[in-house]
Amino acid sequence: MAKLKIVGGRPITMDEAIELRQTVFGSAASPPRGEWTRTGFTFGPANQEYPYGLRTPRNATRGMQSVIQAHIIKQFIFDNKPRDKSVPLEELLKPNEAEQALSLYTAMSDILWNIGEKAKAIVALPGEASHIPHSHVYFQDNVTEKLYFFEFTKLDDLQIFMKRYLPYFTENPGPGTLLYLYSAVLTRGMENMRNDLDAPKGAHLMGPHEEGSLNVITLLLTGRATPYLHNGVVYVGDEDHYAVPQFGILSRGAIGLLVWEGENEAMRSASRMPGSRLKTPATPVWVSCCCGHYGVLFNSNRELLRNYHAEKRFELHYYTCAGCYLSMTVDNRGQDEGGGDNGDQDGDRKRDDMVSTPLERLIHTKWMDAKITYHGALPASLNF
Repeated sequence: MAKLKIVGGRPITMDEAIELRQTVFGSAASPPRGEWTRTGFTFGPANQEYPYGLRTPRNATRGMQSVIQAHIIKQFIFDNKPRDKSVPLEELLKPNEAEQALSLYTAMSDILWNIGEKAKAIVALPGEASHIPHSHVYFQDNVTEKLYFFEFTKLDDLQIFMKRYLPYFTENPGPGTLLYLYSAVLTRGMENMRNDLDAPKGAHLMGPHEEGSLNVITLLLTGRATPYLHNGVVYVGDEDHYAVPQFGILSRGAIGLLVWEGENEAMRSASRMPGSRLKTPATPVWVSCCCGHYGVLFNSNRELLRNYHAEKRFELHYYTCAGCYLSMTVDNRGQDEGGGDNGDQDGDRKRDDMVSTPLERLIHTKWMDAKITYHGALPASLNF
């Protein structure tokens, strides 16, 4: 699919380019991390395994791509309602190329529309000529200085635009992930971004994380780039300082977030642990961050999060943008059966924790005492 020449839009200014680069990467005087200018959104082949899955190298774009992947999976399972409810999950997740493209631009549009509070969205696309010269305050990256901004106040118009210019985002190698991240930041607004991050002057969205910052995840999942994962607003202070508000997750969204940080887990503050609004989303689809590595967990039963009985024993699926897939059975019935000495139970749990995989430990943050049985061998690419 050929890229159309962009028509219209407003060219970026010098001040906007500097502010955008500083907000996202921390500096305009040095180049951004290179993977952002050479990683697009790419599906696996439609006629091979996991055609619903995006594929990306292990780099800083993977966290953001995992959020879009979660939205794509949600679409295929829950939004594209088949007439026959008995259609198996494997069939729901077998899109052709046209359905892949539709799911991608729909997911990207919906996320931007949510960030813009369902009132507006801004999309950034590059033209051919640079608007801003290379200087000691601005280091050219061959993308930011060429941007045009397009603003939308209707979701339908945004979707039509994203469909028309989708090749700008899917070109690989290409800057599609950077264009989308810029669009999300511009839609949220620079001042709102700074307030969201709630950090000292000079703080930026990205950070040093190998697969991307949780701030990017919360921006795309909730519309706000908050570092706080607890429910609602918590006031933090002590006898020497006034209590100040930390704005966490203000409402329950369609897609959740589960986090387990490995050996650092005990060091985390309560504000960095997902609250119930992230653990129990509207649909059983979660972005997962396990020891800094991102994936998507999902189940095809919408009743899973509404019906206590549905949680007793169910199938859970895991996909990463490395093209890695794993299925498992989660069995919560043990915690209902009781019996035995509590000391023995605690001892068993400690022994289980010692041999549990990181992914199991992550799942236990939602289903604490579940027994997890993998179907088949663990993929070699599943390393944390």
